[in-house]
Amino acid sequence: MSSRSVTEDAVHHPLFARFYARVSLKLEAGVGPHRAELLDGLAGRVIEIGAGNGLNFAHYPPAVSEVVAIEPERTLRQLARTAALRAEVPVDVVPGAAEALPVKSEAFDAAVLSLVLCSVRDVGRALGEVRRVLRPGGEVRFFEHGAGGGRVMRLSQRALDRTVWPLLFGGCHLHRDPLDAIRTAGFALGPHRDLLVPDTGPRTPSSFCVLGRAYRPEPV
Repeated sequence: MSSRSVTEDAVHHPLFARFYARVSLKLEAGVGPHRAELLDGLAGRVIEIGAGNGLNFAHYPPAVSEVVAIEPERTLRQLARTAALRAEVPVDVVPGAAEALPVKSEAFDAAVLSLVLCSVRDVGRALGEVRRVLRPGGEVRFFEHGAGGGRVMRLSQRALDRTVWPLLFGGCHLHRDPLDAIRTAGFALGPHRDLLVPDTGPRTPSSFCVLGRAYRPEPV
Protein backbone atom coordinates (compact mmCIF):
# COMPACT_ATOMS: atom_id res chain seq x y z
CA MET A 1 0.00 0.00 0.00
CA SER A 2 1.37 3.43 -0.93
CA SER A 3 2.07 6.10 1.67
CA ARG A 4 -0.48 8.32 -0.11
CA SER A 5 -3.31 5.79 0.39
CA VAL A 6 -2.33 5.34 4.04
CA THR A 7 -2.59 9.12 4.52
CA GLU A 8 -5.93 9.31 2.77
CA ASP A 9 -7.39 6.56 4.96
CA ALA A 10 -5.87 7.74 8.26
CA VAL A 11 -9.37 8.74 9.43
CA HIS A 12 -12.33 6.70 8.29
CA HIS A 13 -15.73 7.49 9.77
CA PRO A 14 -18.14 7.25 6.82
CA LEU A 15 -21.34 6.93 8.87
CA PHE A 16 -20.44 9.84 11.12
CA ALA A 17 -19.32 11.88 8.10
CA ARG A 18 -22.75 11.52 6.48
CA PHE A 19 -24.49 12.35 9.76
CA TYR A 20 -22.24 15.37 10.31
CA ALA A 21 -22.82 16.66 6.79
CA ARG A 22 -26.60 16.61 7.27
CA VAL A 23 -26.62 18.06 10.78
CA SER A 24 -24.07 20.79 10.06
CA LEU A 25 -26.19 22.12 7.21
CA LYS A 26 -29.25 22.26 9.47
CA LEU A 27 -27.27 24.18 12.12
CA GLU A 28 -25.60 26.56 9.71
CA ALA A 29 -28.11 29.38 10.18
CA GLY A 30 -26.85 29.68 13.76
CA VAL A 31 -23.21 28.68 13.24
CA GLY A 32 -22.59 30.62 10.01
CA PRO A 33 -22.23 34.02 11.74
CA HIS A 34 -19.53 32.53 14.00
CA ARG A 35 -17.68 31.27 10.92
CA ALA A 36 -17.86 34.74 9.40
CA GLU A 37 -16.45 36.26 12.60
CA LEU A 38 -13.75 33.59 12.75
CA LEU A 39 -12.43 34.41 9.27
CA ASP A 40 -13.03 38.15 9.13
CA GLY A 41 -9.95 40.13 8.08
CA LEU A 42 -7.77 37.20 7.01
CA ALA A 43 -5.31 37.74 4.17
CA GLY A 44 -2.56 35.88 2.33
CA ARG A 45 -2.04 32.11 2.38
CA VAL A 46 -4.20 30.20 4.85
CA ILE A 47 -4.17 26.58 5.97
CA GLU A 48 -7.39 25.16 7.37
CA ILE A 49 -7.01 22.06 9.54
CA GLY A 50 -9.92 19.62 9.42
CA ALA A 51 -12.06 21.36 6.82
CA GLY A 52 -14.96 18.93 7.19
CA ASN A 53 -17.54 19.46 4.44
CA GLY A 54 -16.21 22.91 3.61
CA LEU A 55 -18.72 25.18 5.29
CA ASN A 56 -16.03 27.75 6.11
CA PHE A 57 -15.11 28.27 2.47
CA ALA A 58 -17.96 30.67 1.70
CA HIS A 59 -16.77 33.02 4.46
CA TYR A 60 -13.15 33.61 3.41
CA PRO A 61 -12.58 37.29 2.52
CA PRO A 62 -11.19 38.32 -0.89
CA ALA A 63 -7.79 39.27 0.58
CA VAL A 64 -7.07 35.55 1.08
CA SER A 65 -4.89 34.49 -1.85
CA GLU A 66 -5.13 30.73 -1.26
CA VAL A 67 -6.61 28.24 1.20
CA VAL A 68 -5.04 24.81 1.63
CA ALA A 69 -7.74 22.79 3.36
CA ILE A 70 -6.65 19.58 5.09
CA GLU A 71 -9.35 16.93 5.57
CA PRO A 72 -8.46 13.32 6.46
CA GLU A 73 -11.93 11.77 6.15
CA ARG A 74 -12.70 10.69 2.58
CA THR A 75 -16.45 11.35 2.54
CA LEU A 76 -16.08 14.82 4.07
CA ARG A 77 -13.16 15.57 1.76
CA GLN A 78 -15.29 14.86 -1.29
CA LEU A 79 -17.98 17.22 0.01
CA ALA A 80 -15.35 19.86 0.75
CA ARG A 81 -14.03 19.65 -2.80
CA THR A 82 -17.52 20.35 -4.09
CA ALA A 83 -17.81 23.33 -1.72
CA ALA A 84 -14.41 24.58 -2.90
CA LEU A 85 -15.75 24.94 -6.44
CA ARG A 86 -18.27 27.50 -5.15
CA ALA A 87 -15.79 29.49 -3.06
CA GLU A 88 -14.80 33.01 -4.07
CA VAL A 89 -11.15 32.40 -3.17
CA PRO A 90 -8.88 29.57 -4.41
CA VAL A 91 -9.27 26.50 -2.18
CA ASP A 92 -7.22 23.32 -2.55
CA VAL A 93 -8.64 20.42 -0.54
CA VAL A 94 -6.04 17.76 0.25
CA PRO A 95 -5.79 14.66 2.45
CA GLY A 96 -3.62 14.71 5.52
CA ALA A 97 -3.57 14.30 9.28
CA ALA A 98 -3.31 17.24 11.67
CA GLU A 99 -0.37 15.57 13.39
CA ALA A 100 1.66 15.41 10.15
CA LEU A 101 0.63 18.24 7.84
CA PRO A 102 1.74 17.61 4.24
CA VAL A 103 3.05 21.17 3.67
CA LYS A 104 6.31 23.09 4.04
CA SER A 105 7.39 24.88 7.19
CA GLU A 106 6.62 28.58 7.63
CA ALA A 107 4.56 28.57 4.42
CA PHE A 108 1.36 30.22 5.69
CA ASP A 109 0.24 33.57 7.01
CA ALA A 110 -2.64 32.11 9.04
CA ALA A 111 -4.10 28.81 10.22
CA VAL A 112 -7.76 28.07 10.89
CA LEU A 113 -8.93 25.57 13.52
CA SER A 114 -12.68 25.12 13.39
CA LEU A 115 -14.26 22.43 15.59
CA VAL A 116 -11.28 20.15 15.04
CA LEU A 117 -9.17 20.00 18.23
CA CYS A 118 -11.90 17.90 19.84
CA SER A 119 -11.21 15.02 17.46
CA VAL A 120 -7.49 15.02 16.66
CA ARG A 121 -5.65 12.07 18.14
CA ASP A 122 -2.78 14.09 19.62
CA VAL A 123 -3.65 17.73 20.35
CA GLY A 124 -0.13 18.76 21.30
CA ARG A 125 1.43 17.26 18.20
CA ALA A 126 -1.25 18.77 15.96
CA LEU A 127 -0.69 22.25 17.39
CA GLY A 128 3.06 21.74 17.05
CA GLU A 129 2.47 21.15 13.35
CA VAL A 130 0.35 24.30 13.13
CA ARG A 131 3.21 26.26 14.68
CA ARG A 132 5.67 24.68 12.24
CA VAL A 133 3.76 25.66 9.10
CA LEU A 134 3.01 29.24 10.20
CA ARG A 135 5.47 32.03 9.48
CA PRO A 136 6.79 33.85 12.57
CA GLY A 137 4.08 36.29 13.62
CA GLY A 138 1.47 34.20 11.80
CA GLU A 139 -2.03 34.03 13.17
CA VAL A 140 -4.23 31.18 14.39
CA ARG A 141 -7.99 31.64 14.18
CA PHE A 142 -9.86 29.15 16.36
CA PHE A 143 -13.49 28.22 16.95
CA GLU A 144 -13.57 25.17 19.22
CA HIS A 145 -15.82 23.46 21.73
CA GLY A 146 -14.60 22.02 25.00
CA ALA A 147 -15.07 21.68 28.73
CA GLY A 148 -17.72 23.96 30.18
CA GLY A 149 -20.83 24.36 32.26
CA GLY A 150 -21.25 23.55 35.91
CA ARG A 151 -19.92 20.63 37.91
CA VAL A 152 -22.57 18.19 36.72
CA MET A 153 -22.05 19.05 33.06
CA ARG A 154 -18.27 18.69 33.35
CA LEU A 155 -18.63 15.32 35.07
CA SER A 156 -20.97 14.26 32.29
CA GLN A 157 -18.49 15.38 29.65
CA ARG A 158 -15.72 13.33 31.28
CA ALA A 159 -17.96 10.26 31.54
CA LEU A 160 -19.05 10.53 27.91
CA ASP A 161 -15.44 10.93 26.76
CA ARG A 162 -14.55 7.66 28.49
CA THR A 163 -17.46 5.75 26.98
CA VAL A 164 -19.71 6.31 23.98
CA TRP A 165 -19.12 9.85 22.69
CA PRO A 166 -15.88 9.33 20.72
CA LEU A 167 -17.27 6.12 19.23
CA LEU A 168 -20.50 7.74 18.08
CA PHE A 169 -19.10 11.09 16.97
CA GLY A 170 -16.01 10.41 14.91
CA GLY A 171 -13.43 10.56 17.71
CA CYS A 172 -14.79 13.78 19.22
CA HIS A 173 -13.98 14.54 22.87
CA LEU A 174 -16.02 16.90 25.01
CA HIS A 175 -13.79 17.77 27.94
CA ARG A 176 -10.67 19.06 26.22
CA ASP A 177 -9.47 22.59 26.97
CA PRO A 178 -8.61 24.27 23.65
CA LEU A 179 -7.33 27.50 25.20
CA ASP A 180 -4.92 25.68 27.49
CA ALA A 181 -3.74 23.49 24.61
CA ILE A 182 -3.07 26.49 22.36
CA ARG A 183 -1.21 28.28 25.15
CA THR A 184 0.83 25.17 26.01
CA ALA A 185 1.83 24.78 22.34
CA GLY A 186 3.65 28.11 22.55
CA PHE A 187 1.17 30.44 20.93
CA ALA A 188 0.41 33.89 22.32
CA LEU A 189 -3.30 34.22 22.92
CA GLY A 190 -5.04 37.21 21.41
CA PRO A 191 -8.66 38.36 21.75
CA HIS A 192 -11.09 35.52 22.41
CA ARG A 193 -14.54 35.00 23.85
CA ASP A 194 -16.72 32.21 25.16
CA LEU A 195 -19.98 31.45 23.42
CA LEU A 196 -22.75 28.87 23.43
CA VAL A 197 -23.81 26.88 20.37
CA PRO A 198 -26.71 27.01 19.98
CA ASP A 199 -27.03 30.33 21.80
CA THR A 200 -30.57 29.58 22.94
CA GLY A 201 -32.36 26.48 24.14
CA PRO A 202 -31.08 23.53 26.15
CA ARG A 203 -27.33 23.17 26.68
CA THR A 204 -25.71 20.05 25.24
CA PRO A 205 -22.31 18.62 26.23
CA SER A 206 -20.83 20.21 23.08
CA SER A 207 -22.41 23.67 23.51
CA PHE A 208 -19.45 25.32 25.27
CA CYS A 209 -17.29 27.04 22.68
CA VAL A 210 -14.51 29.59 22.42
CA LEU A 211 -13.73 31.78 19.41
CA GLY A 212 -10.62 33.88 19.03
CA ARG A 213 -7.10 34.45 17.81
CA ALA A 214 -3.57 33.43 18.74
CA TYR A 215 -0.17 34.14 17.25
CA ARG A 216 3.12 32.39 16.62
CA PRO A 217 5.59 34.63 18.44
CA GLU A 218 8.22 36.49 16.47
CA PRO A 219 11.84 35.48 17.15
CA VAL A 220 13.41 37.48 19.96
